[in-house]
Amino acid sequence: MSKLKINQNPQVQLKLETYPKEVQAKLNDLRILILETASENDTIKEIEETLKWGEPSYLVKKGSTIRMDWKSKTPDQYAMYFKCTSKLVPTFKAVFGDTFKYEKNRAIVFDMNDDVPKMALKECIELALKYHTIKNKPFLGKETND
Repeated sequence: MSKLKINQNPQVQLKLETYPKEVQAKLNDLRILILETASENDTIKEIEETLKWGEPSYLVKKGSTIRMDWKSKTPDQYAMYFKCTSKLVPTFKAVFGDTFKYEKNRAIVFDMNDDVPKMALKECIELALKYHTIKNKPFLGKETND
């Protein structure tokens, strides 16, 4: 495990505090998975935690931005978002199938009472964190279920 430097924007914590308590806990669990996954990758030395589009976002060099959010219009769900023009979500669908629920090519969606499949989600996070080094590989270097 490498020593990961986290460049934190204090606005992220303020944003997290605006969510309902149950949502704060769920998003904090996603945050921990992102930071854990980054710290387990020896090539990642630094991660930026900031707000993009008003949502907590995580970015590393050679990676694709990961965002997370909860919307009051869908109060029973929260999501982890990926760049919709990337191959990330289509690859997650090919590799993990119905392990996750998806929103088009942009998000993995969780219900508030879901047990998050942590190991599979960490694989998705890892692909996003190293996206620009693997984007030209078929299925980003993962085996599919096909």
